Amino acid sequence: MPASSVRDQHPRPMPFADLVLTHISWLVTCDGQMRCIPSGAVAVDGGAIVGVGTTEQILSLFRGRETLALPGFMVLPGLVNTHTHAAMSCFRGLGDDLPLDRWLHEIIFPAEASLVREEMVYWGSLLASVEMLKNGITTFCDGYFFEEAAARAALDAGSRAVLGQGILDFPSPDRPDPRTGRQRAEAFLKAFPDGSDRLYPSLFCHSLYTCAPETLQWVKALCRENDILFQMHLSETAGEVGQLLGTYRERPVFTLERLALLDEGTLLAHCVWVNPEETALLAANGAGVSHNVESNMKLASGVAPISRMHESGVRVGLGTDGCASNNDLDIFSEMDKAAKLHKVMEKDPQTCPAPRILQMATRDGASVIGLGNRIGSLEVGMRADFVAIDLDQPHLTPLYDPISHIVYAVKGSDVRHVWVDGRNVVWNGEMQTVDEKRAMAEVRRLAAHVRTQGDLHMSRMKSLSL
Repeated sequence: MPASSVRDQHPRPMPFADLVLTHISWLVTCDGQMRCIPSGAVAVDGGAIVGVGTTEQILSLFRGRETLALPGFMVLPGLVNTHTHAAMSCFRGLGDDLPLDRWLHEIIFPAEASLVREEMVYWGSLLASVEMLKNGITTFCDGYFFEEAAARAALDAGSRAVLGQGILDFPSPDRPDPRTGRQRAEAFLKAFPDGSDRLYPSLFCHSLYTCAPETLQWVKALCRENDILFQMHLSETAGEVGQLLGTYRERPVFTLERLALLDEGTLLAHCVWVNPEETALLAANGAGVSHNVESNMKLASGVAPISRMHESGVRVGLGTDGCASNNDLDIFSEMDKAAKLHKVMEKDPQTCPAPRILQMATRDGASVIGLGNRIGSLEVGMRADFVAIDLDQPHLTPLYDPISHIVYAVKGSDVRHVWVDGRNVVWNGEMQTVDEKRAMAEVRRLAAHVRTQGDLHMSRMKSLSL
C-alpha cells in the first residue's frame, strides 16, 4: 500500500485555538450577509478570528485552549465609536442646554484653559475608555489635545483606538504658540507608542472656522505622507455654514474639495447641513462621515441627511461626540435614536432600518476610520473584537429578530463580557484591566477644580437668565 494511503487512514489532529466560544444563543456576524447564527460559535487564535459558524461546526474543527459556553447570550462585533473627545468625560454635564457657539465660547473653552493638562487627558480618557468598553464599544476614534496621554489610557484599558492630535490656528493647551503646529504634529507622530496593534495615530483639524486653508493642507499632506486618518468637524450648525459662506463664498464641502482634502482617508464629523450637491461630492471623493445623532439633538444643531448620504454612496458611521455634549458614551443608544429620529423626520417607517443602523455601528464605522479590513464584523481573519449581551432581561424578552433587538431594545448596560484582540477586558460587567474606581476618583478630583472656577459658574448663571 502506498505510504500516502497509509497516512490518509489517520485523521489529522484537530488544531488548537486560544479561545472557543460555544452554544451562543445568537451570533450576529455583521458581515456582508448580516448572518444571525443560532447556537453559534467563534474560534480565536493569536488575537484573530479563525472560525465562525454553528457550535457543531466549530467544535468539529477546533479544540480550545479555553472554551466558554454562552447560552442565553448574543454575541456581536465590538461597536465602533467614530467620533469622540474622550478626555472631555471630565466635562460631563458642564454647560448643558446651550447652543453650540455659546456652549463652546462661554463654557468649554474657558474650562479647557483652566484644566486641560496631560494628567487630565490621561484620566479623562481612561474613564471614557472604561465607559465605552463596558457599553460594548471596543474601538473609538478620538480627537483632542495631549493625545499621547489618551494613547496611554487606551492602551492601559485595553481599547482599540484611532487617536487624533488636535490642530488649531490659535493657542491651545498643549501648544501655546499656534505657529508651532507642524512641529507639534510631527512630534506626536514620532512619539506615538510602538508595539501595539490596537493604537493608530491620526491628525485632527478642529474645523474650517478654526484652521486656515494653509493649515488644513499641510495637515492633510502629513496624513497622506504617513498613511493616517485626517479628521475634522464640518457643517455642524447652520450658523457655521453661514459664516463659512461669508468667508469663502462657497459651501464648506466645495471648499474642502478645492483644497484637495477629500478622499477615503478623510473623516468628517457631523455634516448636518450638507446639501445634495455636497453629498454627491462626498460620495465621489470617498470621504467618510461620522453621524453624531444625540449630540446634534442635544445642541439643537439639526438632523444630518443620512438617508440621502446612504443613497448617494457615502460611508457613514455612528459617533457619540464627547461626554460634554451627549452626555454618555453609548452606541446602543445612538443606534436607537438614529433609527427613530430619521423615521420621524422623513415620515417613513422604512427609513434607516435596523440592519443598516447596525452596519453603521460596526462594519461601516470601521470603514470610515480606516480599519475596515481589521474590525467591524465576525469573519475569519478579522481581529477578535466582540461583545456578549445578556439576553435574560425583561426588556429583551421575547426575541424574534436579533438585529432589531440590538437596535431598538439592547442597552449598553446589557453588555456582560467584552474581548479586544481576543483578550477579555470586561467580564460579568467588571473591568479586567484597570481600576475603574480609581479612574472615577481621579476625574472627580479634577472636576472639583472646574467647579471652583467662579467665571464658569457666573457664565452658566448668566446663560440661564437670558
